Amino acid sequence: MRRMTLFGRTAGAAATAVALALTLAACSSSGSSGGTAGSSSAAAALPGKGKPAVVMGDKDFDEQFLLGELYAQALRAKGFTITLKKNIGASEIIDKALTSGKIQMYPEYTGVIYSNAQLANLGDKPASAKATYDGAKGFENKRGYDLLEPTPFQDADGVAVTKAYAAKNGLKTIDDLKKIKSFTYAGPPENGTRYQGVLGLKQAYGLHNFTFKPLSTGSQYGALDGGNVDSIAIFTTDAQLASGKYATLTDTKGIFGYQQVAPVVKKSVLTQQGPEFAKTLNAVSALLTTDAIISMNKAVQVDKKEPATVAKIFLQANHLA
Repeated sequence: MRRMTLFGRTAGAAATAVALALTLAACSSSGSSGGTAGSSSAAAALPGKGKPAVVMGDKDFDEQFLLGELYAQALRAKGFTITLKKNIGASEIIDKALTSGKIQMYPEYTGVIYSNAQLANLGDKPASAKATYDGAKGFENKRGYDLLEPTPFQDADGVAVTKAYAAKNGLKTIDDLKKIKSFTYAGPPENGTRYQGVLGLKQAYGLHNFTFKPLSTGSQYGALDGGNVDSIAIFTTDAQLASGKYATLTDTKGIFGYQQVAPVVKKSVLTQQGPEFAKTLNAVSALLTTDAIISMNKAVQVDKKEPATVAKIFLQANHLA
């Protein structure tokens, strides 16, 4: 409940900021006179000017679309040439795009790298957020990539039901799902083989009374609202959770771990681009608090704003674009 209250205040402030930012942008563009000697001089001084182009990717859900735009736009504002390949796919797919050279960087969740069976596979229960980050960074370093600074916010997986379903069945924790004779659990297809999904529910919680229903990320809320499934996989920064309609079940066994975001970047790219490249990415990450990412997720997921527009407003407000 405390998180929803915070979200309500933040969302209201964000709406005002967005409206003001759009007004200022309109005023600014109407008074623009095109290129000048001053602007040409400023462009020449940009640290990314003349550096090789870099291809960035993002994964297959709204928060990733935002992250891709935030990092790409901030780098472009410094003169770096960035091609953003959107909606590549789940972690296993985008990692193949990275290692095959189709992309050179992308934003990833530290716990995904740490625990994913097709990535580092360092175990399912890291001791802390720092241990998760250190393990993920060590794995990436060994194969020629670096993991830059992590965000303050964490976006872990979770399990949610409607509040009515929780009240009817006495559900407060994931373990309480044992009380139900049978139930359906919906989530992205990869959850079917992940510890932070079906495997963890079975192995850690001993839940064998459910059927997994694979659904595309984002569509699970509609399925839950329509009564087509009983429980869903969620991200803890999903804007929909602020509506008050859902109950997130407490993860007493800690199967969902720690999930900060950090850009994975090929080491040779960091060398080519110079120190300002990583510095810019780290500056964006440092601003991504829980309140900030939830507000931006709401703008995209609930208010149906374009990720590129939301990212631009956020970066301009923080003097990074």
